[in-house]
Amino acid sequence: MFSLPDMTVLGILALLVFGPERLPGMMRQAGRVMREVQNTSQSFIREMERVAEVPERPAMPEEALSTVEGVPGGEAATEPPPPSDATGQ
Repeated sequence: MFSLPDMTVLGILALLVFGPERLPGMMRQAGRVMREVQNTSQSFIREMERVAEVPERPAMPEEALSTVEGVPGGEAATEPPPPSDATGQ
């Protein structure tokens, strides 16, 4: 992060740029913004952890998959129709 001399230089520069009247209000506003960012970040992390803990749906059992093949037209629907004869026979 910043060292003590860096913070001192930034503090003096901010005091010169914004003045002693506006600087405390700007620091309060910066604190509010930082708090809001932290709250939003923590909320996002909690939501991602909650979603990660939701159990996945169980896979479809083999019996259910085999019954789909036994449905009339189930296999025929997946096969392409035979080619038609151009002569009409």
